[in-house]
Amino acid sequence: MTESTLKMTMSWMGGGGVIAMAAPAQGAPNIWVQLLPFAIVLGIFYFVILMPMRKRQQKVQAFLGALKVGDNVVTTGGIYGSITRLGEDSVQVQIAERVRVEISRNAIVGYQGQEPVTSEKA
Repeated sequence: MTESTLKMTMSWMGGGGVIAMAAPAQGAPNIWVQLLPFAIVLGIFYFVILMPMRKRQQKVQAFLGALKVGDNVVTTGGIYGSITRLGEDSVQVQIAERVRVEISRNAIVGYQGQEPVTSEKA
């Protein structure tokens, strides 16, 4: 605020009081010092959240790429079956005698009798 604006504001408020204004800072902090906390938070976010998620995605992709005919698998819906045909994006799973269903490759979470590929041990 300029001095004339400040006087007008004070007279409009109905007072002729004294206003204490802080002295301007002697030296503004360096821009790198101001950005350092932000960079630290981004680094923590990357190492705590993004890196483990990327490793988990690579593990799942490797699992889905290694599927073959005859594997006994479990789906996300809890259906147990044996792979009878592999497609680009889908898999045919035999769930009972002469009962086959076509499901998305991404719906398979693991092999029968093993931990799901996406689960993590605490």
